[in-house]
Amino acid sequence: MSGRRKAALALGGAAVGRAALTLAGGLAARPAGAAWRRTNYAGRPLTLLGGPVLAASATAASVLGAPTGTRAAAALVGTVSGLVGGYDDLVGARPEQARDKGLAGHLGALRAGRISAGAVKVAGIVTASAAAAALTRRDRRAGTLVDAVLTTGLIAGAANLVNLLDLRPGRAAKAGVLASVATLGGPAGGLVAGPLGATLAVLPADLGEQVMLGDCGANALGALVGLRLAQLPGRGSRAGLLTAIVALTLASEKVSFTKVIEATPGLRELDRLGRRPS
Repeated sequence: MSGRRKAALALGGAAVGRAALTLAGGLAARPAGAAWRRTNYAGRPLTLLGGPVLAASATAASVLGAPTGTRAAAALVGTVSGLVGGYDDLVGARPEQARDKGLAGHLGALRAGRISAGAVKVAGIVTASAAAAALTRRDRRAGTLVDAVLTTGLIAGAANLVNLLDLRPGRAAKAGVLASVATLGGPAGGLVAGPLGATLAVLPADLGEQVMLGDCGANALGALVGLRLAQLPGRGSRAGLLTAIVALTLASEKVSFTKVIEATPGLRELDRLGRRPS
């Protein structure tokens, strides 16, 4: 795909994202938007409707730019990750699920005979990721199972990792932008060209603490980035990326990403770039 075509996809994704954000802004103030209202880390009111906006616009734009053989996979992982993420945003906010957070929380709920909203989300994303692996399998020769595991892991792992970053304004969106820019080249770069534009369209409202991506937006964006990573040609590079994603995910159970970022020069400044003072 040419650079001009990718630029057009990015602009298209930005236009759709901006238009959808305007519609979401009108809905947020109405009674129908009440379920999506939240208070962020700084005590400021905002809406989670930025998530559905990003999930829908990024998925549609990714499908338009996807190479032949990956369009169905892009539609599947973006749509399912957005839907189950939105389910977790709404149902997971209920008081009885307040403790069902993180891997330990989901396992604890299962031991208590309950299925948390987060567990439903994880099951949905993993299932969609496995289906995407089947839809995009390269061939039927030896090693296909390894490729399927890598694809499933990269999509589901990236969806979860981007969501783990959605703890401060703009953090998850910035990660999505950087990952999209880094993987924009190559035949499969069209997968992230549209999502790049859509994310940039939502980013100012995210940084301005008017909207939050929530699980819906962060999971969908991460899943689409993960699908792009799964198209990298080298099995070794894909395995290395999956190892890094798993390591970061496991570390998040013990270490605060926010504390690490605040203590690391460069990351700290990037994280604060464009944000309102706390």
